[in-house]
Amino acid sequence: MEKKATTHHMPLEAEIIAIGTELLLGHTTNTDATIIARELATLGINLHFVQTVGDNPSRLKTALETALTRSQIIITTGGLGPTDDDLSKNVVAAVTGQKLIPDAETLTKLEQIHGHIKKVEEIQKRQAFFPENSIIFKNPVGTAPGCAVPYGQNQWICMLPGPPHELTNMLENSLVPFLKEKFDLGTLYTKKLRVFGIGEAHIAETLGSLLDVQNPTIATYAGNGETMVRVTAKANNPTLASEMIAPIETEIVKRLGSFLYGVDVECLEELVVAELRKKKLHLALAESCTGGLVAKRITDQPGASEIFGFGFVTYANEAKMELLDVPLETLEKYGAVSQQTATFMAKGALKAAHADIGLAITGIAGPDGGTATKPVGLVYLALADKKETFLRCLKPHKYYQTRQANRLRAANHALDMLRRYLFNLPISELWPV
Repeated sequence: MEKKATTHHMPLEAEIIAIGTELLLGHTTNTDATIIARELATLGINLHFVQTVGDNPSRLKTALETALTRSQIIITTGGLGPTDDDLSKNVVAAVTGQKLIPDAETLTKLEQIHGHIKKVEEIQKRQAFFPENSIIFKNPVGTAPGCAVPYGQNQWICMLPGPPHELTNMLENSLVPFLKEKFDLGTLYTKKLRVFGIGEAHIAETLGSLLDVQNPTIATYAGNGETMVRVTAKANNPTLASEMIAPIETEIVKRLGSFLYGVDVECLEELVVAELRKKKLHLALAESCTGGLVAKRITDQPGASEIFGFGFVTYANEAKMELLDVPLETLEKYGAVSQQTATFMAKGALKAAHADIGLAITGIAGPDGGTATKPVGLVYLALADKKETFLRCLKPHKYYQTRQANRLRAANHALDMLRRYLFNLPISELWPV
């Protein structure tokens, strides 16, 4: 007898069940849950629970039964392949009281994929069987389709494949349109405001009561040394939602000032490359402790070849002297990690590359190499044009944050210095990050 879920007056809430023993063992990172969570947030659907279960039918059954008592939309990932441990559909069919039946279109596709090699084996055909009332989601980049299985009072178990590229494709092209059709989601309009130079707590204090507004909502997300402020409005149409956001966005920009570096841009390097291209300026880089990280981030951006031609990774003192004309006496008197050396590196890169801007980084990434006067985490940055040089010093944090964190911090500050130069903002200050 089919077990009825508690669905009376249930708000529109979703739950993710990630399936795979490899997730529990730590062999695979659960990126699927992150991808889905972001999409649900964009749709305005609440996500209150994420479960992870191994390839075990009994435990998956328990996870599904629990989810059906509290969530209207359950999204599973993984377990749709042809192997013996891919039993997700079997368990969902059992929980919802449905039979597994074959889908002719999926069988035909499997014949097309495997038929030129050998007859499709029974184990492959498992991918073509679905709970009888399913709505099938096509998989144009893989062999295992997904599906949405109905249950209770407008509850749905939506099954997606595990490989992230397959999941992302199906999420965007099948699941999102399905959810918009089945539920009154309205229109969500979102603006992403990117902030660098102040921490999340400082941002929250600065925004104050704005964070209490319900529609639009404002949320902060810290990561990779910066913070995103996301403003989301829900309305009957995109125009109205955009109009609701506009005054809030204006106030946030006013309060955060020059720490806010862009709206609806993805990263500092995207902004600076676009501005360099707009101004037709050429950049040269001289990197020591970051080992080419800034150059990598610049060249990740389309059109970087228009503004960037030379990057020098001068890790050794000899390289600094030979390639950037850093004087030996400067290195002996002040050391490789000093504002004097950073200045010569920036000017040397500028001259050697015949560029408009030279940007240099030298520091101690750790975990070794620090001294009492120059501890691990100390970084000097210099930006030079043909008239003057700007400096910034990054003092170490109170505790060691890992080598990679120090390198990321230095690269972020270098890009921020460049941003501030391009937009005529104060450059040299040490911001309290």
